[in-house]
This record gives sequence, structure tokens and C-alpha cells, in this order.
Amino acid sequence: MEHSEIKHRLQTKIFVHPSTKRFNSYSQSVLKKLADCHTSRIGKHVYACNNCQHMHHQYHSCSNRHCPNCGGLKREQWLYDRYSELLPTTYFHIVFTLAEELRSLAMGNRKVLFSLLFEAANHTLKKLGQDPKLLGGTPGIISILHTNGQDLTFHPHIHCIVTGGGLDKDGKWVTEKRKGGNFLFPRRAMEKIFKGFFLDRLNHLKKTGKVQIKDKRSYQKLLNDVRYKKWNVYAKAPFGGPQMVLEYLGRYTHKVAISTHRIKEITEENITFIYKDYRDSNKQKQMTLSCEEFLRRFEQHILPQGFVKIRHSGFMSHRNKNERIKNICQQLSIATPPPKIKLPTRILAAITYGVDITECSKCRIGKMERIGTYVNVSKEGVCLVNVENFKNRGSPRKIQVSAC
Repeated sequence: MEHSEIKHRLQTKIFVHPSTKRFNSYSQSVLKKLADCHTSRIGKHVYACNNCQHMHHQYHSCSNRHCPNCGGLKREQWLYDRYSELLPTTYFHIVFTLAEELRSLAMGNRKVLFSLLFEAANHTLKKLGQDPKLLGGTPGIISILHTNGQDLTFHPHIHCIVTGGGLDKDGKWVTEKRKGGNFLFPRRAMEKIFKGFFLDRLNHLKKTGKVQIKDKRSYQKLLNDVRYKKWNVYAKAPFGGPQMVLEYLGRYTHKVAISTHRIKEITEENITFIYKDYRDSNKQKQMTLSCEEFLRRFEQHILPQGFVKIRHSGFMSHRNKNERIKNICQQLSIATPPPKIKLPTRILAAITYGVDITECSKCRIGKMERIGTYVNVSKEGVCLVNVENFKNRGSPRKIQVSAC
């Protein structure tokens, strides 16, 4: 099945499936945006060539972070901003995974437990970083929340990109102490600290009523089970260099539950996609689910409204970060990174895809110029109005248009 057909069927068969009515109002609104993406229901820009007058209608994207068809250029802008923050040190990749027994609890308390997962991972890394035998400073950390496995099951885990060096309490750069840069901190120590901090904080959240528990007896049994179980902290091999860090970040930072490239077929009843089976030597397999079951799994990975899934901590925390990085560069006698700038869409597209999106696709000589921006003012159906006709008259969405 062609990629364009996959995208069309996702919007017309999956995201508007009758089973969406079972979801909460926020999830329904997200799925509606995904269904409306790049259609007249959101609106459009109209462009005309300044040479041959050829016209092009560019329908707006939904810009929702869960959309499998959006976010490419937004991700590239984010990566360019991060490039100026890379330092000449080893970067390590560490994954903190929530214990399987706690997934159902996390499902009913997503925002609180996702935040706790971030907190426990960062606490573990910063605590071990303060040990003078291991580092003796605070490393820089970029943490990314993923909630899904390859088969779309609920599998919350945190990917952390951690610098080998760090800053001591006096703001001086401390180089990594592990010879050869093979690993950052002992894995077993990370597992114990991560588990202990998470469970202590979980009990505190329960006592303060921030975690909702239906059955207190089963909750206590659950805690006893996970307390004596080894929690999984996976320390991957360090990155080969800054370029590999960027390549990784590009793949995973703005990743959605499933990309359209993994979907092979969508019929009236089923959807088939490929996945990697990590329990079977990473073999690539196919899975076929009913449209209803696929949508149920997909909805599990819609993040709580306003929840931040990419976080910076350690010396990479946002407050005064630019000053700290400038100070580190001066200590290491390297060039101070230039200030971040927001690149225009046409420049980002040219750098990323090697195409000039302003070039006329017909004559290949002229440039496409925007001549109108249309928004849909109808709550049901489609009624497009040109915002140029309503300048200084308030939002066009609030104007009653008799023609509609």
C-alpha cells in the first residue's frame, strides 16, 4: 500500500473510528486534530507564482505532537538549537524503565507517575555524579519520555543522554574519571538508587492523596512484589561523538507512538504494521490488529495535556544554561557557541531536505508568494474565509459569515 494511501486511511478510518467516543474529551480532541491534519477543516494558505501565475493550495498541519504526519521541521529546529550545546566530552545513553507491575498504576495516574519517573532518573544520575570516585560534579542531562513499545503496548521508560564530564560546586569543569569512557556509573548502583527513590516518593504521593488507589490491600501487595525485584536500568554503549548524539536525538526526541512508514496495510476491519521483537533477537515481524484494538493502544500514548516529555537537568537545566555553557567553553578553551536563532521554514527545508519550497513546481523559474490565508469558521463542516478580509475586525472565527 502506498504511503500517501496509508496516511489517508489513518485519517478517514482510524482516527474517526466510532470507538473514539469511549475516550476522554482530551484524547478525542487530539484524535480529531490528527484526522483534520492537512485538510480544509483546519484551513489553508494559497500561493501564486510570480512568473507564470500557477496557484498552489497548502493545507495547514495540525501541529499536534502525537501526529504521525507533523513535526519534521519543528524537530530540525530543536536539533539545531541543541547542536550549539554539545561539548567535547563523552556522551552516555542510559534508559530507566518503570517496573512492569506498576504500569497499571501509572495508567491511572499518568501525569504524576510520569513526572516521578523523570524525578527518579535525574536524582539517580545527579546523586552518583556527586561521588568523587565516579565524577565529583553534576553532569548535564537530557531526558526523554517514551511510553510505548514497538507493538504499541504501554511501556513507560526514560531515555537519558548524559555528559561524561560535569560541573563541581564551584562551577569548575570536571572531566570524566572512567578510563576509556566505557561506562559512566555502575549499573547496579543506578538500579538500587532509582528503585529506592521511586518507591519512597510513591508512598509519599499516596499519603498526600496525589496518587489515586482503589484497592489499598492489592496496592500493598504490589509494593512488596516490586520492592524485592531488580529494576531495569539499561546502560548502552557511549556515543561515538557529538554527531551520533544528534542523530539519536533526531530519531527519538519527537517520536510518536507509530510512524506511517511502519504501517503496511489498513483495511475496513484491520491494520497491519511491522515491529521489532526485542525478546526474539530483535527480529522484525508483522502484527495485525483490529482497528478498534489499534486505536485503544494508540490512545494509551496520548500524553496528558501540557505535559513536557523532553526535560533538561543538571548543568543543562534551563535556568542560566547559556551562561554555564559559555563558562565551560572558556575553561576548555573552545569557541563560545553562537546565540540561537529561529530559522525560517524555507531555510530549514533547504538544509534538511535539499529543496527550495518557494520554487514554482510548474515553471521552475518563479517563486511562490502567499496571496491568501484561509481559516475554517464553521464548527461543523467547512466554511473557509480569507483572514485578509477581516484585518482589524477581530478573530474571523468569531465573525458570523452569512455565506456559510
